[in-house]
Amino acid sequence: MKRDVNQIVLKSMLYAYNRHLSTQLHQFVPKHKPVSESDVKRLQEFIFNSKKLLVLTGAGISTESGIPDYRSKEVGLYERTNHKPIQHIEFIKSATVRQRYWARNFVGWFRFSKSLPNSVHFSIRDLEIEDKIVHTVVTQNVDGLHLKAGSRNVIELHGTGYRVICLKCDALYDRDYIQGKLLENNSIDFEETTKMIRPDGDVEIASDFMNDFIPPICESCGGVLKPDITFFGDNVPKQRVDLVREKVSLSDRILVLGSSLSVFSGYRIILQALEEKKPVCIVNIGSTRADKLINLKIDAKCGDILPRIKS
Repeated sequence: MKRDVNQIVLKSMLYAYNRHLSTQLHQFVPKHKPVSESDVKRLQEFIFNSKKLLVLTGAGISTESGIPDYRSKEVGLYERTNHKPIQHIEFIKSATVRQRYWARNFVGWFRFSKSLPNSVHFSIRDLEIEDKIVHTVVTQNVDGLHLKAGSRNVIELHGTGYRVICLKCDALYDRDYIQGKLLENNSIDFEETTKMIRPDGDVEIASDFMNDFIPPICESCGGVLKPDITFFGDNVPKQRVDLVREKVSLSDRILVLGSSLSVFSGYRIILQALEEKKPVCIVNIGSTRADKLINLKIDAKCGDILPRIKS
């Protein structure tokens, strides 16, 4: 009898923990409608009528991994704070801006780097590896979750938070290595300091910690280090843009998942696809920039519909 009671208590604790974990991971997912069977069928037909599908993903697919997006109603970064993403020119010109950015990024890395892929990332991987339908994944995200899930043909359009570059000599560093160097020069009480994670791994922290923070420098030339991410106001490298254009031309259909297409680097992919008369489908909670231009729009949470697509 005692064993039975213990089992009940254990199951209750696990259930409570899983509910807490689910709540934590889904706190940045905006309100959405249930997925209809007709939507599942339409998406399934769209996907399996393709032989070379290009998938374009945005921050909306990573909200289910506990990483917020910028624009979602009520839960996006712009809705919850007055903070605006760092501008490229500000980072380049101001040592103070760089110091504060690196302080926040340093704190945020402990949580951001531990983020795990969700069912959407794994579904995309399966469509590539098992079904041989997806030939390229172009992601606007810098969280590395597609690669963690096992996708192989991934173009990280805006770069990656897992790599750091020197702006003077172009030396490259692994982000975990830089974290170790930052730990050597900076100490922190994470419970007191961390307040809010941001889509690029940044967080809000106490100003006194930022003001005392020692940012990293290049070990080769002493130059300024920056995450290998395309900040707002900067341009995606031309070589990467050309590669994406090539992959779009090679595809026969475009599937957009979790992106409002507000940023032009993603939107121009759709413009190219439409110019080349390729069918486009968008799955996203809420409206997007291309809704009136495309063949098929499904208003849904990607994690509710994509795992239900079966060959």
